[in-house]
Amino acid sequence: MSQTGPSIHFAQAVSRSTSGILIDFPTLNVLGFLCYSISTVSFLYSPLIRQQYAARNPSAPEPTVRFNDVAFAVHAIILCLLTYSQFWPGLWGFKSGKTQRMSRPVAGVFWGSIIALLVSVVLVMVNGNHKGHDSEKWAWIDVMYTFSWVKLTVTVVKYMPQAWANYQRKSTVGWSVGQLNLDFIGGILSILQLIIDSSLQGDWSGITGNPVKLGLGNVSIFFDVVFMTQHYVLYRQARHEDNDSGSEEPLLHQ
Repeated sequence: MSQTGPSIHFAQAVSRSTSGILIDFPTLNVLGFLCYSISTVSFLYSPLIRQQYAARNPSAPEPTVRFNDVAFAVHAIILCLLTYSQFWPGLWGFKSGKTQRMSRPVAGVFWGSIIALLVSVVLVMVNGNHKGHDSEKWAWIDVMYTFSWVKLTVTVVKYMPQAWANYQRKSTVGWSVGQLNLDFIGGILSILQLIIDSSLQGDWSGITGNPVKLGLGNVSIFFDVVFMTQHYVLYRQARHEDNDSGSEEPLLHQ
């Protein structure tokens, strides 16, 4: 999947402006990929987490997390931080508007996710056996699952403000279509990898054991279709008019 937005970063660097992109998207991207990085690294390298996963999934004891998942997550968080930093004029000198701040609904999701993570840690410490090392009750693997579900939640939410903003403006100017193409291909390949891994294990419970990866692929594909429809079909004329005039779109109001 290519939800990091490298093409957004490049487009902003060329135009030296963050016009046309809501800060909601990169803010949730940073949170989401930080959680995804922690989760994938833990499922691939933590002996405790892998042991607890095997105890809960005896028919398919190996998690369907691979090195490429970790490489993608780490690469993504780096690019997300870089993209997010471009909304701070003092760092890059890019043109940015006074309204470029996180909207209230997105702020609610952001802080709600932080609270959910803290609650999961408290539950393990209070209700878990042997300080969360017993997989039969609340365990540290549940905290890792919470990190994964936070990533899925913010992925669902992060696209909505931009899709709505495009609808209100009747334009996709400022929103990089290159990201959509990469996202769409990445989503398909991510689901295919999950299916192949489960097939090689000879047990399809590997898919249910990694529902977040399956969900991320499907959510990405769905919103990519929405954005491509806006870009290529619904608001195609607005894009051509902007290219002809050479004008710059005003910053979006949240």
